[in-house]
Amino acid sequence: MSEHKPAENPFGTPTTSGPEPLMKRQQLVNSIVRTLLRVPGLSRVIGKRLLVLHVVGRKSGKVFDVPVAYTRHDGAILIGTALRPWVQNLRPGTPVTASMGGKPREFDPRVHTGELDVMRLFEVIARDNPTNAKFNGIGFAQDGSPVKADIYQTWKLGGVVIELTPK
Repeated sequence: MSEHKPAENPFGTPTTSGPEPLMKRQQLVNSIVRTLLRVPGLSRVIGKRLLVLHVVGRKSGKVFDVPVAYTRHDGAILIGTALRPWVQNLRPGTPVTASMGGKPREFDPRVHTGELDVMRLFEVIARDNPTNAKFNGIGFAQDGSPVKADIYQTWKLGGVVIELTPK
């Protein structure tokens, strides 16, 4: 009987154990964040790092309001996350709406799942938002750069990057 050995991380040993699991009270936290993002004035401060993605269910048609951290990059918005069920509702050619402390705007979504794209884009996200990097299990080297072994581990554990292009 042969023993199945997990593939080695080509970038070395990760410095973290991977993305943080969702908190047991995540729905409550999300509800509070959604409320805070609707408060005039406060939403502009909070909305510098967070947006609410209004995702329509493929089968149910129900709208899910998902607060997520984001990074602006090359005219697009990047969201690094685990492959959560709501992500599967994002489809090319089907616009998605997002609120960032103002009037909701429409975007064309693209979900990056390939190793090279996820590695490259998660590095951009980590450099811009260290708190988001920590949440996604990405640490930093002494020189301040994101640890590639951690980004690879995040990808292997289901990390994806959502790219939203304004319509």
